[in-house]
Amino acid sequence: MKRRLFASVLMLITFATVASAQMGYLTNQHYYKKNVPAGNYSGLANIGGNKYVVVNDKPLYDGFDLFTIDINYVTGEIVNVRKVKSLSSGYKGVRDGEGIAYFPPSNTVFISGEADNKILEYDMNGHLTGREILLPSGVSIPVSNYGLESLTYNARTHRFWTTTESTLPQDGQQANSVNGIRNHLRLMSFDDNLQYVKTINYIMDEPLSTSQAKTYANGVSALCALDDGRLLVLEREAFIPKKLSGSWCVNRVYSVDTNTPTKDNVPAQKKLVAMWRTSFNLLHKDFANYEGMCVGPKLSDGRQVIVLCADSQNQYGKLLRDWFRTIIM
Repeated sequence: MKRRLFASVLMLITFATVASAQMGYLTNQHYYKKNVPAGNYSGLANIGGNKYVVVNDKPLYDGFDLFTIDINYVTGEIVNVRKVKSLSSGYKGVRDGEGIAYFPPSNTVFISGEADNKILEYDMNGHLTGREILLPSGVSIPVSNYGLESLTYNARTHRFWTTTESTLPQDGQQANSVNGIRNHLRLMSFDDNLQYVKTINYIMDEPLSTSQAKTYANGVSALCALDDGRLLVLEREAFIPKKLSGSWCVNRVYSVDTNTPTKDNVPAQKKLVAMWRTSFNLLHKDFANYEGMCVGPKLSDGRQVIVLCADSQNQYGKLLRDWFRTIIM
């Protein structure tokens, strides 16, 4: 009990310490019960204006959804979110799609699957094209949870970026709710020809959890490539005890400059963009496991909007919600 109390106090101190160091402004999170059906939304990408493609990691059929997300161009707050329709490849949803990226050169969409650990291309009708991004040789990813979780593409830098959710078997032990280990990840990039370019080593923060959890997830859940070569990395730590009450999720978004020359085994330097904590207990019911992040519009003053979505596990127990929010940079 004392250990848990100490961990809670330490978490509050940590949040107070980093608040002033954040580079981005975090807006309120919103949900739209009437317009967004319960889902497992785990990634999104802008395809122009207020239109977005969204991937659901537990669909009946493999494919993606079309959404509209309206944003106030002065405040950056989300005004409305609406699911328009689903587009299917015709195959049963066995890929566990996690990350999604829009590829303007061919007007197609790429989706990373955690079950098959492949990055496959789809046309705008949801059909597979037969093309895929191949991982570099020597990268061995087990077909299980903690595989390929995120995907992003930037048309100005002509780069795809992806990574696994947690540490690869060949790179060390994975973090869990009690071991205090920091995950070591590989941020991997690919060009317009779908060819491998380079890898940046990345080390996550030390876990905040010190207690045994019923369900625990600690890893990078999303990436977002910016026009200037920076890569936003979303570190997500979710702790769920035997009962939902007492659950919490800490989200940290860091910026990594991919233009900086990399050295073997030297981890990337990262700068904090935003950090927030959500929870589910007697006082708070805003628990949100954020798994999607992409570039949105620019505001009237030129600031960049970053759009995020959370995975509610199909609005688990009719208690969780499909949250959306933005970061203003």
